[in-house]
Amino acid sequence: MKLFSKRHPSLARRSKREIPTGLWTKCESCGQLIYNKALEENLRVCPKCDFHFPLAAAQRLKLTLDEGTFEEWDAELAPVDPLNFAIPRPYAEKVVEEQRACGMPDACVTGKGLLDGHEVVIGITDSRFMMGSMGSVVGERLTRAIERATEQRLPLIIVSGSGGGARMQEGALSLMQMAKTSAALMRYDEQGGCFLSVLTHPTMAGVLASFATLGDLIIAEPKALIGFTGPRVIEQTIRQKLPEGFQRSEFLLEHGLIDLIAHRREMKAVLARLLSYYGR
Repeated sequence: MKLFSKRHPSLARRSKREIPTGLWTKCESCGQLIYNKALEENLRVCPKCDFHFPLAAAQRLKLTLDEGTFEEWDAELAPVDPLNFAIPRPYAEKVVEEQRACGMPDACVTGKGLLDGHEVVIGITDSRFMMGSMGSVVGERLTRAIERATEQRLPLIIVSGSGGGARMQEGALSLMQMAKTSAALMRYDEQGGCFLSVLTHPTMAGVLASFATLGDLIIAEPKALIGFTGPRVIEQTIRQKLPEGFQRSEFLLEHGLIDLIAHRREMKAVLARLLSYYGR
């Protein structure tokens, strides 16, 4: 007689306990599963390997500026569909979908506030909105912020978190934003402005090739992916294995592209200290 030929009827009726979704996040650097509440409490930094996850613009503002001091500029600017772009799906529909998901009109927030008592102009790009790609609105908001910083003789901080470059749905109008923001920064520099550029994960493509690398000082968060084209594309093109850590903050600091690396918990203090060095 087989003792274990059949399962007990009561056991057969039991089903596996369902694990609720949305409770855990897998670290893309070390593979660790992190409880979402613990991740948020740790400022969205992996407790095992210190990988810095992207932050929403609102979270970044909260960590960077003194509480209650932020004054937003140009919040009414929102993208249009100048090319009636419809492949693979209508751009106008995609914009509305992104706006609902992120609660932002586009991938950038700009304004003025206090950072440890220092009055600053600030701009932040948000990778949640079409990977932070630089469309016309992103370029226009940043350019206006740079111009106001020039007029008011205030230090400028731009926090870049853009995995996308020019927004293809806007064609050449998007590409023009690289030149426009760079020209505004040149005029700002000629007036003696102090521009601190903060690079976060990811900062890529047209954003890196324009305003993000034009800072008087360039600060990056640890292990951020920073480059023009992704490492996999480069490997496929040159058919060579890239060095360990290629395009990460630590590699770029060693090779002179950035000036320093600051942990998210220390970023505000680092920026305040740099502003005091500049006498601002």
